[in-house]
Amino acid sequence: MSGLFLDFDPLTGTIERFHFDEAARKFTITRHPRDVEPIIDRNKRLSFATDGKTPGGGIHVASIPIEVQMLWLQKHGVRLWDKNHWPGVKRLLNSDEYRYLRINHMIL
Repeated sequence: MSGLFLDFDPLTGTIERFHFDEAARKFTITRHPRDVEPIIDRNKRLSFATDGKTPGGGIHVASIPIEVQMLWLQKHGVRLWDKNHWPGVKRLLNSDEYRYLRINHMIL
């Protein structure tokens, strides 16, 4: 990654960089989001190893990266953090498209 480092968001892992093109006399700011593949791989491993059961007797349903949460908001109008949107969250988690966010195999 080239360019001058501007900011790092520890919550999302996103890095912002400043770029200046001398010839065109223009600047740009780029955002490089975190790679979500490690989270998806972890979900798959946990799914086969534990089926979502936690040591305390609870059930870990899913791990949803912030990048996916923002995609849901933009594409589907679903806010994960809003309890009124839980029917939409359940619909998305039960869909084939987002099945690898799930850790257990029960239908919500």
